[in-house]
Amino acid sequence: MTLTRARIQGNLDKTLRRIHEAAVRAGRSPQSIRLVAVTKSVDMDAVRMLHELGVTDFGENRVGPARHKIEGLAEPVRWHMVGNVQRRKCKDIVALFDSVDSVDRLEVGQALQQRCEQAQKTLAVMLEVNVSGESAKHGVAPGDVRPILDAMRGLPNLVVDGLMTMAPYYDDAERTRPVFAGLRELANQFGLKELSMGMTNDFEVAVEEGATQVRIGTALFV
Repeated sequence: MTLTRARIQGNLDKTLRRIHEAAVRAGRSPQSIRLVAVTKSVDMDAVRMLHELGVTDFGENRVGPARHKIEGLAEPVRWHMVGNVQRRKCKDIVALFDSVDSVDRLEVGQALQQRCEQAQKTLAVMLEVNVSGESAKHGVAPGDVRPILDAMRGLPNLVVDGLMTMAPYYDDAERTRPVFAGLRELANQFGLKELSMGMTNDFEVAVEEGATQVRIGTALFV
């Protein structure tokens, strides 16, 4: 199906309305939730249309396919790395992205720090936590958050401002609630303000549980 401007506009309006309604149900300000449009599956035309419709935060999970989108889109825009970070890609990631939301081990943070020093850049990062404990998921175990977070907070060119997680996929999104609640509790424990959680199938539950960023791809581009 062709992704026309009208179709993307309708998808965006519906998604923003669902975010708004979930925030209201939770007694939160809808303005406190940032939509990160995950554009890994669409071409530059779709990205540009979404940007023209007012979206300023975009997420990509691979450096190669992201490069021409990042270089081809005018400001204001904020690019989030939301995929698994390979240490050998850190130089390019630092050059291209404004935020790395998926740091899943200390070694990655250290590699980003080294590249940031060389580039004389400060980078926002989030620590990815495997709250569900699924073996297929990336992220640190909840019990390991404190030592890794303490170490990363000592890296001068990184600003650790939040936590990220991916919940298991369930047909019933309500089943993801404990995962999101668990990440919120960890963020509160360590004084972190940003919570990146919730995707197309479960973002309303994530908003109800405190998400400040939701990563939406499919719902915008169906």
